Amino acid sequence: MRVILGAVLGCLLWSTAVFAQQATEDVKSQNGKPEAALASDVRVIFDVSGSMQDNDPERLSASALELLAALLPSSSRGGLWTFGERVDNPLPVSSVDQDWREKARSLAPRLVDYQQYTDIEAAIRQASEAPGNGRHLVLLTDGVIDLAPGGGNKASRDARSRRVLLEELVPSLAERGVTIHAIAFSQQADLALVESLAQSSQGLAALAQSPEDLLRGFLDIFERIFPTDQVPLSDNRFPIDPEVESFSALLFHEPDAAPPVLVGPDGRRYSPKDLPAGASWQREPRFDLITVPSPEEGEWRIEGALDRDSRVSVVSPLAMNTSELPATLYQGFDLPLDVWFERTDGDSLAANVRQDMRVTVELQTIDGALAARRSLTRVAPDDARFRGVLPAPTLTGNARLVIDAQGEHIHRQRVQAVNVLPAISARREDGHVWLEAEHPELDTTNTRLSATLQGEPLPIEATDERRWRVTLPELSDEIGLPLQIDGDVELGGESRALNLPRLLLNADGRILVDQARLDGAKMTSRDLHRQPEDASNSPSGEASSEESAADRIVNAINALPAKAGRLVHRLNDQPRSWFVWAALAAVVLVIILWALFARRRRARNVSQPHTQQRREDPHV
Repeated sequence: MRVILGAVLGCLLWSTAVFAQQATEDVKSQNGKPEAALASDVRVIFDVSGSMQDNDPERLSASALELLAALLPSSSRGGLWTFGERVDNPLPVSSVDQDWREKARSLAPRLVDYQQYTDIEAAIRQASEAPGNGRHLVLLTDGVIDLAPGGGNKASRDARSRRVLLEELVPSLAERGVTIHAIAFSQQADLALVESLAQSSQGLAALAQSPEDLLRGFLDIFERIFPTDQVPLSDNRFPIDPEVESFSALLFHEPDAAPPVLVGPDGRRYSPKDLPAGASWQREPRFDLITVPSPEEGEWRIEGALDRDSRVSVVSPLAMNTSELPATLYQGFDLPLDVWFERTDGDSLAANVRQDMRVTVELQTIDGALAARRSLTRVAPDDARFRGVLPAPTLTGNARLVIDAQGEHIHRQRVQAVNVLPAISARREDGHVWLEAEHPELDTTNTRLSATLQGEPLPIEATDERRWRVTLPELSDEIGLPLQIDGDVELGGESRALNLPRLLLNADGRILVDQARLDGAKMTSRDLHRQPEDASNSPSGEASSEESAADRIVNAINALPAKAGRLVHRLNDQPRSWFVWAALAAVVLVIILWALFARRRRARNVSQPHTQQRREDPHV
């Protein structure tokens, strides 16, 4: 599959240029100034260290280069850097045109010029130094900072380079308006570094463990740099209103799928050989790209199986604008939003936009599941501006914000990828739990934290402006205990409580008091995920497969009231004879006696040395 998709991504390089060019005509920045978006330049930084030979055997990085080159609008600027132990700039920043695209494609062989070491700091520093406005760096890497041997201790030099990158270089770049998007090619990459680079500069971070992940990641980055209006594609149907001047449908499907059929509002069926006047249709193994100018008003539909990443963008003088949509959301923090409509042709807004439009915002998982939803309120009765607050996310991972505006005859959407992170992260080290503020507005002056272990408060102290240290007592490695962290924050003259998950200390202990885990890694999934409430809810089912007979008996004791209640409920539906009730009482008595015996025996086993194999619980 990787070979097939690698080839597909390569094919996408020139055909999606049509889609990019179409989108360019409707690019709008979030403040309504198209020039700001079109002035952006995109600088792709490719890791060519030796490990890429193993982690990218099908050369998807080369196909990714071609894909992004095709997606860049002709009015933008772009450049290419490669790095291993040294940094090269084979394609300096310049305006994107046909000549630029051809040069970019010719550089694909340079991406297999592998080098032994990995100097991420030098690569980002050099790529960001070239002059330009609205710079976006797109970093693709599979490893960690690994400098070539030199003077002094190598491990210390690697650590210092990482620290300088995160604490000095990236913050200074963020102040200059440089955004870093980072895609990790493997779990062996420094995921915390990848995420921090993006978080500090309001960029996107993704873990691409499959070609599908890589394709989605690049499309998400493209839509964040060059946001465009879309119309919803639902059940293979999409609406086209009188304001639409043209639409471009990018339809993903399986390689062996039959060609889709485009059906117009009048019922006429179109194929690659039978198109509307002036339309184009690019057919490739995994996608079709259809561009239709001056489309007929009404509902269009697609006959054929489509992937959920398919989309339809539109060119229209009616533009949707939004307040700033951050690339990172934080657990426990709401997102205020403003959405308004303007016309780029100078005409006044129609009455159905001013009065009949309804706007909602949703937070969706990558697979389209709903995580949060809120309707926005019109600012004034005859105004095309809407305002509201999206509730604080309760999940973490990669997600999408979907802003949906629908009127009597008009339907528009704006889709933006986001990363959702905890407001405060935690890690355990050397008898302490170290807490760090991830939200940029949290620090030790406005955030008060407390720690409780089994009802007893633990000492907690601030170590710098954004970090705290919890001192732990002596703990047995055999017992996993929940550490409760509570927080209160003062922001903007308002107080709020931070809902932080319980952290399980000694998660590998034989006896687990709670199933929550202490996990310092922030980037653990490509999609939003919940922490299971107990091991029995784990998708892997490891706990149920490995628990001992005593564990099963104790679990049966805990479940006894619910089971007995269900049994009583069933009996209530039957004739109420004294014999039935007596039998039930006898069964319950036997279960209780056996459970008490099993629990006492289990307690003796815990207090005595034994050679029983430790139970491994699934990691949250």
